[in-house]
Amino acid sequence: MRTASDVAVVGGGPCGSFAAFNLARRGFSVNVFEEHPEVGVPSHCAGHLSIKGLRDLGLYPLPEEIVENAFRGAIFHSPNGKEFSLRFSSPVTCVVDRPLFDKHIARLAEKTGARYHLNSRVDSVIQHDFIRSVSVEGNGKTANFPAKIVVDAEGTFSRVLRQTGLSPFRRERIVNAVQAEVEDTEKTELDMVEVFLGNEYAPGFYAWLIPKRDGKAKVGLAARTGNPRRLLENFMRKHPTASKKLKTAKILQMSFHPIPLGGMIPQVFSNGLLVVGDSASQVKPTTGGGIVLGMTCARIAADVASESLEKSDFSSSCLSLYQKRCEENVSFDLGFMLKVRRFLDVMPDEKIDEAIGFLSKFGMDRILQRVQDIDFQGHSMLRLMRRPRMLPALLYFTYLYLSTNL
Repeated sequence: MRTASDVAVVGGGPCGSFAAFNLARRGFSVNVFEEHPEVGVPSHCAGHLSIKGLRDLGLYPLPEEIVENAFRGAIFHSPNGKEFSLRFSSPVTCVVDRPLFDKHIARLAEKTGARYHLNSRVDSVIQHDFIRSVSVEGNGKTANFPAKIVVDAEGTFSRVLRQTGLSPFRRERIVNAVQAEVEDTEKTELDMVEVFLGNEYAPGFYAWLIPKRDGKAKVGLAARTGNPRRLLENFMRKHPTASKKLKTAKILQMSFHPIPLGGMIPQVFSNGLLVVGDSASQVKPTTGGGIVLGMTCARIAADVASESLEKSDFSSSCLSLYQKRCEENVSFDLGFMLKVRRFLDVMPDEKIDEAIGFLSKFGMDRILQRVQDIDFQGHSMLRLMRRPRMLPALLYFTYLYLSTNL
């Protein structure tokens, strides 16, 4: 049945559903169109999230069945086998079952009145100066659903973004990721995530090992070049450290997805349109994580859309407030992380090895334990830089940057 709404949300992932939830609970009518027959399937990422980020969004604690494990820190492995461990006194991150997490956010939206349409692919937007409706394909039929505002939460390679003339993210800033669930791992620390750096195994990004309480683990990597499947097989079997933990591991399932690392696209609004999540490249360039950052922007989008609906003004001049608020909330951190990513992209393996050695030798774990927010890394580092004990690190990484870039 074709139903008009105040807002049409394209995509039923966490960002789309969180925008829908924040709009519907204000009393606005919301249609959510999800092209797959089930929310959260197929799963596209590991689901490693910061507890503080979830708490700030009002989503923590999560239902027990969603959380697969919680972590007090991470172990960073250099290309040549050095390690740097960063441990906190209490859990700072958790890993979630992504399908269950996505369904949880969707249920919150549905309970507040949002209407979900599964197997419904938004093929195009109908616009005459302003967006009037979305054209939806589903079950062999096509129908137009009128809407005053469209929230584009399609994810990477958004059709709506291309149709409305907004500039997409730069394709050269994409890495291709593979995520696998495995069983029969060995010698893993249950409360620590492991990160493996080095261009031989994950060129242009990194690999990860995330243990679960049930004895299984999530293993993956992302790379700027090469075949992700072959890189993962090579990493699991030949990496000097990882292979000892994964030599008997069996892959149960595998998924692939691109990650945009170029920072937020130049414009995230137009007449009757707001863009959130991966569609807007609201992703951390350092780690590739986009759920907390994208949902933060989705909440901002819902606030601006609500104000626009109350004024019956859906113009780009009104909706541009979304861009302004996103820039106020995330642009500094995204800019900082983008600079770090560009630095890491040109750093040879021997320099990465030196850096991990420096962090271990000078006890940087005691300083970095004061990091308050791992999602908004720019502000976290700004606070740390004010501490006198950070001076050796600042001098060292300045030297490293100059020696790498000159």
